[in-house]
Amino acid sequence: MRRYFRLYLHFLQFSFSKAMEFRLDFFFKIFMDIAYYSVNILFFKVIFLHTPLLGGWSQEQMMIFVSTYILIDAICMTVFSTNMWWLPYHINRGDLDYHLIRPISPLFFLSLKEFSANSFVNLLMALAIFTYTISNYPYSYEAFDLILLAGLILNGALLYYCCQMLMILPVFWTQSARGFMDLFYSIGIAMERPDKIFTGWRRFIFTFIVPFSLIASFPAKLFIEKFNWPTFLHVIGVSGLFWMIMLSIWKKGLKTYSSASS
Repeated sequence: MRRYFRLYLHFLQFSFSKAMEFRLDFFFKIFMDIAYYSVNILFFKVIFLHTPLLGGWSQEQMMIFVSTYILIDAICMTVFSTNMWWLPYHINRGDLDYHLIRPISPLFFLSLKEFSANSFVNLLMALAIFTYTISNYPYSYEAFDLILLAGLILNGALLYYCCQMLMILPVFWTQSARGFMDLFYSIGIAMERPDKIFTGWRRFIFTFIVPFSLIASFPAKLFIEKFNWPTFLHVIGVSGLFWMIMLSIWKKGLKTYSSASS
């Protein structure tokens, strides 16, 4: 474990050094994420100009949800996003060979090597938005509720990573340029909407099949509507299941992988 921690520190050092070499790109990406955060916040602010409640939540409660998914998105963009972008190219071009022979987990290396320094700045901004929203929340909550929300935010980032990986790993068999990433981004918009707006088969899909509602909406629900075991076990159970499915498909993909030397 210590070896992996030290290796990740080297990843961080390399990523920040590289980011400073392309400063225009660095600041442009920061600006793009600021625009993304602003649009998402203003979207719900405009809705609440016309209604006092949305899905049973007040504006202050909805802002908890909004700041939660903004923070989860920032974590994923900072830690995983660049690595997910390059993974299909490593598989298709045979570059995976260089990672399979290293004395560490190739999944660890390929998932965490590239740390997005510009997104880290935006992660700090997302954390500030989340902290401001919590500090101005007018309803009572316990320390346990806040700790649980923080833990479920990390779980949401992991679940987001698993869902993204499951859309990328078919590249092992299809040799496509990006796997099903276009589909992932198209349906991923569901993460940015409260789960209560989905009913019937749509709700089933977004809470079991492609569980984007579990990424941010359910953590916010457990904070806003207080803790209950069925919802908590649902989130943890689906997250654990998707992690195991992702690992299983990853291992099967490695068995079918055609290296550059084959």
